[in-house]
Amino acid sequence: MSNPKRQMGALFFAGLLPVIAFTLIEEYYGTVAGLIAGMVFGVGEITYELVKHKKVQKITWIGNGLLLVLGGVSLISSEGIWFKLQPALMEAALVVAMWGSLLVKKPLLVVLAEQQGQKFPDAIKAKMSGVTFRVGLFFLAHTGLAVWAAFAWSTTAWALLKGIGLTVSFVLYLILEVIFLRKSISAQALQQMQQELTDGHTLISPESSCKTTSR
Repeated sequence: MSNPKRQMGALFFAGLLPVIAFTLIEEYYGTVAGLIAGMVFGVGEITYELVKHKKVQKITWIGNGLLLVLGGVSLISSEGIWFKLQPALMEAALVVAMWGSLLVKKPLLVVLAEQQGQKFPDAIKAKMSGVTFRVGLFFLAHTGLAVWAAFAWSTTAWALLKGIGLTVSFVLYLILEVIFLRKSISAQALQQMQQELTDGHTLISPESSCKTTSR
């Protein structure tokens, strides 16, 4: 079984070197040269992972395979736009995976954590469907941004969004999600304590106290 940490790392960084190569070469030597450089680095990433780990992760095949296919289409059309759409398509696929996991009642984030041998407390596990749904919303918004960047932004700005922009924005989002989750669980715990106190008062009612005293 592939290491889930490597899977998540590949999700953000698979195809990053081809993007950098495309950006640098395209600026100085044109779109066609940039596309060829990006595709060569895409093959290089697959080869490196195969040599180092003796196996290529699915996310690497998908990310770099998509780069190669879209790069080929871009070469035929002499338009780099198809190559630039790879990040948007990857993020859209992640949205489908996130929300699809909710339909089968196996939130993707829980599955990835359990593959690492981690166990969520029941209070947190009950919240993970909501977290998975909101993470899907995040990537849906980022998909729209990536499409806009591909069509309207400069190549450098597009590459920065793919590399730094996605990673930084996702880390900041996760921080907010953790804060919200902690407050939500704390409020739930407080509500549970209050309910237990209420139940305790109900069991020890004034009538039962009087009967006890009279005896």
